[in-house]
Formats: sequence, C-alpha cells, structure tokens
Amino acid sequence: MNQSIASEARYRQRVVKYSVKHGVTEAGIRFRRSRQAIYEWRGKWDGSWKSLIERSHRPKSHPKQHTEEEKRLILRHYARNKDDRILLWDTLRQKGYTRSYVSLTRLLRKLLGDEVKAKQTKKPKPYQRAEYPGQKVQIDVKYVPSGCVANGQKYYQFTAVDECTRWTFREMYDEHSTYSAKDFLEKFLPAAPFPIREAQTDNGTEFTNALLVKKAKHKTLFEQALLDMDILYHRIRVATPKHNGKVERQHRCDEVRFYSRLRMYDLADGRKQLAAYNKKSNNIPKVCLGFQSPNQVLEKYMAVM
Repeated sequence: MNQSIASEARYRQRVVKYSVKHGVTEAGIRFRRSRQAIYEWRGKWDGSWKSLIERSHRPKSHPKQHTEEEKRLILRHYARNKDDRILLWDTLRQKGYTRSYVSLTRLLRKLLGDEVKAKQTKKPKPYQRAEYPGQKVQIDVKYVPSGCVANGQKYYQFTAVDECTRWTFREMYDEHSTYSAKDFLEKFLPAAPFPIREAQTDNGTEFTNALLVKKAKHKTLFEQALLDMDILYHRIRVATPKHNGKVERQHRCDEVRFYSRLRMYDLADGRKQLAAYNKKSNNIPKVCLGFQSPNQVLEKYMAVM
C-alpha cells in the first residue's frame, strides 16, 4: 500500500478518537477539519485505521456507458481490424456506431488491454504546410510484399499523396524504372481532381539521376515529363525519408489495410484490386484531418475554389 495513503488513514483515526473523547467541535478546532468531514469519518470507522482509507470516487456505472450490444459489435469487428483502430472505428460507424474515436480506444483498453503507443516528446521543426490541394504532392515507391504474389514476380507500387488533403493515388508496375515513373505521372494527373503545382520525391534512380552521374546534363523521363507539364520538381535531402513522411506513413497504412490481406496472381489482377482499394482509402477518416476523410476535406476546398 502507498505510504502516504496509510499515513492519511492513521491521521484520520487520531482525529476520530479525539472527537469521541472531546467532541466533534473540539476536534475540528484542534485538527482544523470541518465537522462534516469528521462526522463522515466517524461513520466509516470500525475501530481499524484501514476502514478510513480513501476509496475511489469513480462511479461504477454512468448513463452514457457503452451498451452490451455496442460491445458485441466492437468485438465482432475487432479481430479483423485490431492493427488499425481508425479503420475499425470507420467500419463500426457504417454499422450504426455513434461513439467518438476516443471513446472506442478507451473501451478497448478496458476490455482487451489494447495499448496506445505513447506520443513522442520530440518537438517537430517548423514546416510550411500546403495551403490548397495540389500545391505539393509527395511521390514514392513501395515494394509489393512477395507473400502476396502467387507467380513469384516482383511488383512495385507508385504512390502520390497530396500534402493538403492527403488524397492518394496508387498504381502497380512490374518494373522499377524511370519509364514506370513517367507512366505513373501520366495516369495520376488526369485522375487527380485538382491541378498539380509541385511534385516531391526522394533521390531514387526511378525519379532522378542527380546522384548517379556527376553533373548530368540529361534529364530522366520522369523529370522531362514534369518539365513538359510545367510542374515544379523538388528532391528531398539524401537519407531523410521523414521529409517525405506523408507518403511514407501512407505506405505503412497500405501494408496493414491492403497488403496484409492481398493475394494476387499477376499484374492485371493486382492493379484491379489496387484500384478498388484506391477508391476506398480516400473515404477512410484520418486523425491528422480531424477525423475527416480526404474526400471530405477535398469537397470543402473545391466548394470555394
């Protein structure tokens, strides 16, 4: 038992014993405690100081607590989405769940001991965020896990994430090259519901040859395509993937939400399934957007543009 709790209980016992001998008023004056508190302690006291230990004031129930039906609904969908609480919350809302995301996580900790990772105390550096859709788009490549592929081939996912709305576009390729990067760009621009002003990538050879050849005068197909489309191009610093953090974070979500359940037989099959996931993912709420989906945020911007 905590030493301070035991000391407080023994102190209360001394006050009670003094009040029994000299009266509640005298005890209140000497120990500077209210008569109401002393009467309350006397009602609890059974001759042992342990009876005066401060008990929890937390109510055993409240009118707005989760109902048993809601708990069963959560447990029914938890196994499939236990690694992605945002997706779990969104799935439950489609089933009629009306509680907030915070209420859901609190109940999961109580029922299942579901731990929420502590937030990092590292203070982020100031960063000029995109002010409107299309101002800056982050582009990167993700390797498709080999366990998802039945024919043993290697495939790659090219991903573009808008910094302002987190609206995402993906396409799958069987070639990791600047030609694939150019083709992805040509597919992304017509699909994007907003014009693109600037594109940002890492220093991979599928995007640029700046680090491959010293003082290279020729541009890659991807760089030339950006130049022809009058789109600004920005390369992040070497070995700093956090500067492309939005698309990197999206790749981690894709690993949990899509590739952990994917089974594809060839490129055409993979592209078909990825296209369906593309439509679904832009309707999933994000914490960074105030629990709104990218499409919901995009609608607000498009209404005033």
